Order: sequence, then C-alpha cells, then structure tokens
Amino acid sequence: MVKITDVARHAGVSPSTVSYALSGKRPISEETRLRVEASIRELGYRPHAGARALASSRSNVLALVIPLRTGIHVPVVMQFAVSVVTTARRHDHDVLLLTQEEGEEGLRRVADTALVDAMIVMDVQLDDPRLPLLRSLDRPSVMIGFPAEAEGLTCIDLDFKVAGELCVERLAGLGHRVVALVGSPPEVYVRGTAFAQRVVQGFTAAADRNGLSSSVHPCEAAPGAAVAVAEQLLREQPALTGVVVHNEPLLEPLVDAFEQLGLRVPGDLSITAICPDELAESVRVPVTSVALPTAELGSRAVELLMKKLDGEAVPDATLLAPRLTERASTAPRNAP
Repeated sequence: MVKITDVARHAGVSPSTVSYALSGKRPISEETRLRVEASIRELGYRPHAGARALASSRSNVLALVIPLRTGIHVPVVMQFAVSVVTTARRHDHDVLLLTQEEGEEGLRRVADTALVDAMIVMDVQLDDPRLPLLRSLDRPSVMIGFPAEAEGLTCIDLDFKVAGELCVERLAGLGHRVVALVGSPPEVYVRGTAFAQRVVQGFTAAADRNGLSSSVHPCEAAPGAAVAVAEQLLREQPALTGVVVHNEPLLEPLVDAFEQLGLRVPGDLSITAICPDELAESVRVPVTSVALPTAELGSRAVELLMKKLDGEAVPDATLLAPRLTERASTAPRNAP
C-alpha cells in the first residue's frame, strides 16, 4: 500500500507538504502542488478515509432515511437505495441507511453525533413531523418527495399528480368512460404519504376533466386482495373498462383476477400503471405505464446534496416530468 511518505519521497518534498497539498490548510507553491499531484496519480496513492475526514472536517458519510413502514414496497425502495449508494461512492462518500421509524429522534441523534455530513429523507408525508427539525439542522438535506409546505427545503420527486393524470388521459383517449384507481395499501393514505395522495389528485382531476365515472380503491398488497378488489369493482361498476394501478405487487395478480372473472386484457378491460418499467414489461400482458425513475431520482438527490455541501445554490423544487409508455394492456374501448 502506497503511503504518504512514499509520495513525499517521489515528489521530493516532506510528508507535511504532501499533507498540506491534500488538505489545503497551508499555502504551498503551485509548482509544488502540481508535483505532489503528479506523484499521487503515478503512485496510485489514496488518502486514508479518517485522514480525509479530519482534513476536511467531514465524515464523508450521507444518511439515507427510509422508515420501513407498513405498506411500503421494499423492492422499489431498495432501487432508490442502490442508486443513492452508487452515486455517493462516485463522490467518495459512504451511506448510512436508517430504516427504523425513529422520526425526529433518529434524525437528531445522527446529526448531533456528527456521524453524517448530510441527509436524504424518503417516505415524505404531506404533513411530515420531521420538517421543523430538517429546517433547523446545520446539515444539508434533500427530500425525495414533496410535503404540503416545502418552503425552506430542497425536494425532488416524480410529478405524481401528472403521472395519475397521464394514465387517465390515455384511457379517456381510447374511449373509456368508467375508470377506477387501485391504489396503495390503506395505511399509506392514512399516513398522508405525499406521492400516493398526489396520484389520487391527478387521477380524480383528469377523470373529472374528461367527464368519466371514477372511483378510488386503496388495496392491500397481497394476491388475495387483488381478487377481492376486482370482484368489488365489477360489482360496483359493471360498466368498468379502464383501471389505473398504483400498487406494484398487485399488477400481475390483478391481470389474472380480472381474466378469471371473464374480462380479457385489453379486449374487455384496459390497464395502466405507475411502476418501474422493468415490472410493467415483465407482466404476462405487458402493461402501459408511467415509469417510476428510481435510479434518476436517487442519483439526482445525491448530486443536489453534493452541491449543497460545496456551498452551491440548488433549486428548492425539482419535479421530474412523467413519461407514459404504451404496451399491450391498453386498447380502444369495445363499445356495445
């Protein structure tokens, strides 16, 4: 392993000069700095993480706060986590994953012990109890999600309201007049989870705008629940021909449940969804969907945080425009 003394010997300077070149704590001549940097590159020297942290007064660690509450679809959450970790490593940062439902106490514990330089916060609620603390901390933060009052915060997310609208607009454009939203588990709405509420807002607004008959059905993420909600929908809305799904584990079970009840997809019933592309493509009948850009959201959240750590200005709000991809699950309404 290359040591700082090896770099000093190669560059013809003292070890302390190499240290000053790395930390910037004392001025050195441009010629000396360039010679040290050339030796570092040639020898492949990597400063010890602890030394870097001491030199910069940083831990080089980010916290990713993902409370694993009931109703959360863990595979999708892990896609976010992988993206955050991968991007953080490109910036020479590690990630501390906080999954417990600790609320403000957990955030303050991490901040007060200087374990992390900054935080990315997920599972944002419209009236999120963590907001006052996030606004008061002396460490930068980025929220993946938008609370109802986002002033003084840095937030990024998919525009879920528009995502809900796009799904309905596609069904309306195909002539469907009776539609339903099969949504997240009930507890997600009870908590006031921001993205789920905004999908409902977009779905309802687009249905009203197009004069469609519509209904919203929170649903547990279990195959048995898919059968129950399909039966309920056909019982309560016998003219139903269009469904929007915002509940990833139910996508395939719902297609199966409707077909078991005698409805062909898309011959009798068109289905759209908000979910990752790879999931929509993997269903037996590939589903027309609005993509959930987990990789882009995670990566851009880290980039925003890095800029904040460097003292650069960043936008308060970043909303990613949804895109809808047509697949085999949608077709013109088979009007009588």
